[in-house]
Amino acid sequence: MSDFYQTGVVSTLHRLGKGDIERIEAELTWYSQERPIALVLPSLYSELEGEALRGIISELKEISYVKEIIVTLGPATETEFQKAREFFSGLPHNLSIIWNTGPRLTEIYHEIQKADLHIGEHGKGRSAWMAYGYAISRQEFHTIALHDCDILTYTRDLLARLCYPVTNPNLDYHFCKGYYSRVSDRLHGRVTRLLVTPLLRALQKVIGYNPLLIFFDSFRYPLAGEFAMMADLARVIKIPGDWGLEVGVLAEVYRNTSLRRVCQADISDNYEHKHQELSPEDASKGLHKMCVDICKSLFRTLSSEGVVFSGSFFNTLIATYMRTAQDILKRYEDDAAINGLFFDRHEESLAVETFTKGIRQAADTIMRDPLGVPLISSWDRVSSAIPDILNSIREAVEADNS
Repeated sequence: MSDFYQTGVVSTLHRLGKGDIERIEAELTWYSQERPIALVLPSLYSELEGEALRGIISELKEISYVKEIIVTLGPATETEFQKAREFFSGLPHNLSIIWNTGPRLTEIYHEIQKADLHIGEHGKGRSAWMAYGYAISRQEFHTIALHDCDILTYTRDLLARLCYPVTNPNLDYHFCKGYYSRVSDRLHGRVTRLLVTPLLRALQKVIGYNPLLIFFDSFRYPLAGEFAMMADLARVIKIPGDWGLEVGVLAEVYRNTSLRRVCQADISDNYEHKHQELSPEDASKGLHKMCVDICKSLFRTLSSEGVVFSGSFFNTLIATYMRTAQDILKRYEDDAAINGLFFDRHEESLAVETFTKGIRQAADTIMRDPLGVPLISSWDRVSSAIPDILNSIREAVEADNS
């Protein structure tokens, strides 16, 4: 059972007592008649062969309140696309599969690039962005929810609790971020525990009071890949195309809607998915790359809010981060001890050292190039530059799925 404590500047919707999934789903079925829901599933072709996605499909078959499921497929050949259509065909919902590397969508991507608009690289960010564009082009969805396809502990109440705050007009939130526990025989979620949280608190020590940092630090799991939002919000946000996706989305939500319309919801008792390697010696992969991308996104967001960076600032920040992370690491060690969990202090310390290197690399990049790679353009901007683009996307996806 979760506690009921409210902290930070966003509403926290806890998981109190035994869940009543039947009641929540019944209400969602009622509300979704006027506020239709689209579920976006960003999927790699390799995930079709995994245990996690088969379990997700099994659970989704029991859900009736979702009007459409939009699978946005990573790089795939025509054969793989057809196999994906067959794999998902067992779902009873309306289904659209976005073939991002197919000839029709490739032509649309080129058309957007010709208008000097940034579309990012192949990855989850671009795939999610195109799915939002397709959902917006349909002009019939109120809520767009998204979750990953590698969740081993998926149950249908995860989606219900994610959609409920945005779809229920009595709550009327514009954005809901999921959070959950990441525990097995040990504590997981190293990037959140040992990078994001201590870095945010170190930044607050160095910068002082900053509303954006307080907003970020209000989320219990800022890197969670599960969130739901109003379709109107999906139209105006810009997102990164790399591992900075979750932080970038939060920054755009902060800019584009009221804090009173933002919440986080406890969507699962526990959450297990595939784990990335730390990769301490190679900043081009694993959690090391994730660290660099997240830090660059965070620093550029703060720069756009008027924070001035310098070499001495980053030196102070890194020293403050290391001290803060070591203090937090001790808290986690004690928490593991009282709960009888395995805790490898060497591995945890190695993660802090790796993240310190990642922060320094991100800082060096920011000092050389404060603007960096632009965010993927908002659909509001794209449709302004190319007025018929959303119709073209809808027609291309429908043709691929015919």
